[in-house]
Amino acid sequence: MSEHMIRKQIYLPRRHNLTLKRLAKQRGISEAEVIRQALEREAQSSVSPIQGSRQALNNIIAYARSLRRRPELLQGKPYVFNREQLYEERQNRWSKPKRG
Repeated sequence: MSEHMIRKQIYLPRRHNLTLKRLAKQRGISEAEVIRQALEREAQSSVSPIQGSRQALNNIIAYARSLRRRPELLQGKPYVFNREQLYEERQNRWSKPKRG
């Protein structure tokens, strides 16, 4: 093989190990080659990206933007993010009280 090989160590259940040994012996190839061939087949049969996924994303974005115009969601003040208050709140929540 002209391609640079990278060593991998894997754990197999006993039944997979026996299957791997049997396949390698039947085919007259190494166990590693059986695994490489299985990976190639898996890569070729993998599911391609979902058709229309870009359109689905655009629909989600449009829906999220439509929520901005709903009157029942416009009540009250908008949330103002303050990173320092957030950190302080988190620290107070998880800090252990000091014993005296």
